[in-house]
Amino acid sequence: MATNPAKAVEGKTFLGHPRGLFVLFFAEMWERFSYYGMRAILIFYLLQHWLFAEEKAYVIYGAYTALVYITPVIGGYLADRWLGQRKAVQFGAILLVIGHGLMAFEGTGGQDSPMLNVFWLALAFIIMGVGFLKANISVIVGQLYGQGDPRRDPAFTIFYMGINLGAFLGSIIVGYLGQTWGWGWGFGAAGVGMLLGLIVFVWGRPALLGHGEAPDPAELKRPVMGIQREWMIYLWALVGVVVVWFLVQYQSIVGGLLGFTGAAVVAYFLYTAVFRLDRIDRDRILAALFLIALQPLFWALFEQAGSSLNVYTDEQVNRNIFGWEVPASMFQSLNAAYIILLAPVFAWLWLWLAKRGWEPSTPAKFGLGLIQLGAGFLVLVAGVFATGSGNLTPVIFIFLIYLLHTMGELCLSPVGLSAMTKLAPAKLMSLMMGTWFLSTAGGNFIGGLIAQATGGHGGEVVAGGTPVMDVYSRIGWIAVGVGVAVILVSPFIKKLMHEDVDNAHHDRSLAGQRELGEPAGAGTRTDQELL
Repeated sequence: MATNPAKAVEGKTFLGHPRGLFVLFFAEMWERFSYYGMRAILIFYLLQHWLFAEEKAYVIYGAYTALVYITPVIGGYLADRWLGQRKAVQFGAILLVIGHGLMAFEGTGGQDSPMLNVFWLALAFIIMGVGFLKANISVIVGQLYGQGDPRRDPAFTIFYMGINLGAFLGSIIVGYLGQTWGWGWGFGAAGVGMLLGLIVFVWGRPALLGHGEAPDPAELKRPVMGIQREWMIYLWALVGVVVVWFLVQYQSIVGGLLGFTGAAVVAYFLYTAVFRLDRIDRDRILAALFLIALQPLFWALFEQAGSSLNVYTDEQVNRNIFGWEVPASMFQSLNAAYIILLAPVFAWLWLWLAKRGWEPSTPAKFGLGLIQLGAGFLVLVAGVFATGSGNLTPVIFIFLIYLLHTMGELCLSPVGLSAMTKLAPAKLMSLMMGTWFLSTAGGNFIGGLIAQATGGHGGEVVAGGTPVMDVYSRIGWIAVGVGVAVILVSPFIKKLMHEDVDNAHHDRSLAGQRELGEPAGAGTRTDQELL
């Protein structure tokens, strides 16, 4: 009796998927549990334990979250080039366990405590650990499925649910423990979660069936300066921890590095687009850069959730629900809960609209995302003014701002990631994805600066609310205005995307031109004829 080759390769399944998927599901779930749990209470830890001024605490938070998005570019490169994804994920998980473990040692607090240096070191380990893990665990999910396997998209949906389940549980459990039982309990719970993720990943290694291994094991074992390359990479990663330990303390350097790197990458893309690509790829690069340019604005505003909005919820919102005053950090779980509920709805909605020819273009979806992001802030501002001076803001407006922000995220984040894979030429794919995350890092850092503008008022109440509402009103209208402008120019950006040109046909036509010695820009007519 003949056997199915695909089944033979993938081994035993669970719910129709390789068992390795669920190993990765639980490993990532616990990693996100630890990361988002810590993120929920980090700003309060900075303000209430280490006694940083609001302005300083917000910039530290922004630099930390920015670095979390920069390091995956490095971790992804090292895994692709030498380590392989499995070893990179495992090493990253070890660094994360160390980092979260160090966070549990809080000391006496205050600016003069020697334990403050341990805190900086803990952040550095976590940042570097995320860099190795986050960039690579998703890659292994894709490797579990062959080309054209119809289970691939459902697999990523399952994996995505693991991410948000971890974020939801982490925000609730770590947030509650940190703000009621003590910081050590909260950060300790995050550390235990990460340790469970590492155990699941190591225990479930056989279920991965050899996926994610080093591309060249012999090269990985080759000595470099008398040390195996693999161990040399680990040693340099620890040197990287020291570098990050320095950067997270001097946040202005992070901003300068982001600005310089971003400018250099954009200049390289523009040079490549103008001088080295045919017209279709050049247009697509310009469209991708347009979408990437919107990222910093979106995430700078969205990331107020963990900083200024978190503090506002703690100080100025009536958090009494059914007789229980809910810790402010627990509201961080709303974003993940809304994603779990709404992601399938949005996936269905885009398909339903597409069948009728009504689906918005990718740039139009970006515009809608920005409008909903801005509307979230404006709804909160309206609620504060309606409540009146000296009164706590009703908690319903916190539920509404997170709802609108999550809907905006679903219009922009997954759509943007998909667009990058379509718009980038094959040889620039990794760099394009790295640039996407670099722009997200820039947004996180700018978010810290925006939050800084809301701080330092000591909770002073002014007519209709607090000074933070003035900032929220401005950024809300800016986001809505930019969103409307993006929708207006979206037809032009859509043309630059050349969605009517199949990438495979386009690549083949270009290869034929090069063999004939034709210039790259001469292939546009051929692309259309191939269709």
